[in-house]
Amino acid sequence: MAKDGRSDKAGKHGKDEPGSKSGKSGKKGDADAPVADLRSLLRVTPGSGPVRLKAHDTSGTPGGPSGKKQALAETAEMGVRLAELQERLFAQSTAGDPRALLFVLQGMDTSGKGGTVKHVVGQFNPSGLRTRAFKAPTHEEQQHPFLWRIRRALPHPGEVGIFDRSHYEDVLIVRVRNLVPRATWSKRYRTINAFEESLVDDGVTIVKVFLHIGHDEQRDRLLERLDNPEKHWKFNVGDIEERALWPDYQRAYEVALEKCSTDAAPWYLVPADRKWYRNWAISKLLLEHLELMDPAYPKADFDVEECRARLLES
Repeated sequence: MAKDGRSDKAGKHGKDEPGSKSGKSGKKGDADAPVADLRSLLRVTPGSGPVRLKAHDTSGTPGGPSGKKQALAETAEMGVRLAELQERLFAQSTAGDPRALLFVLQGMDTSGKGGTVKHVVGQFNPSGLRTRAFKAPTHEEQQHPFLWRIRRALPHPGEVGIFDRSHYEDVLIVRVRNLVPRATWSKRYRTINAFEESLVDDGVTIVKVFLHIGHDEQRDRLLERLDNPEKHWKFNVGDIEERALWPDYQRAYEVALEKCSTDAAPWYLVPADRKWYRNWAISKLLLEHLELMDPAYPKADFDVEECRARLLES
């Protein structure tokens, strides 16, 4: 332990060596065997039974590159491809294609939701993005069913929607903080599943990612914010109180992952202690989904040669 009480994990974000703890999301050898389909590796299999977050290594790099340098290079390469596919998706919507992509980010405080939006989603064209960070419901939002504000923020055809936190807050903090009766929040899992299934039926591809960060890592990141005056604005005294509820939040996430990982909209569990792996994994997950969507530029609905001739004569 360092003198100030922090774990000596300097290599976690800076060194190339991946973690080697055992666990379903970070088994020994995972990092040595990159996979073509990361979705299968990180997917919380629907109907597979209880989720145990302690069984997943938060510093693991399942399916990832051999180290940080390679991960950064591959993430940059994927960014180019992501931007191209996003443009195709948007272009396709101009011809009436209804499809869209919704990227849902959940995780404990400091797990990297904002960093993900900055480093990964930041490579998309803003004109085709619809981003929403969900905070505590406003007075107006509290007067409506919990999905009301979610529906208002959904991506339009051709768009990529980004949810920094989401409708899952209504079975997470609401449950942990006893903000509504158990009889109320316990019914929301089925409501959420039905809602997401209806979105998929309407042409929305949903990518739900849980950023899995360790308890010690969260403390270190909070301390880093206190150590740097330029990051004091990111620190919330309430985060200390929330840490006392860590076991309750972990349990709430386990239940949400188990009950709401469906064939239509599965959850993906991404180890998030290593930022370089987090960004690589999310880039790859988004890329795999967009490639499956296979958007294409629409064919011209006008005579190209006629227009060319007219322009040359003008």
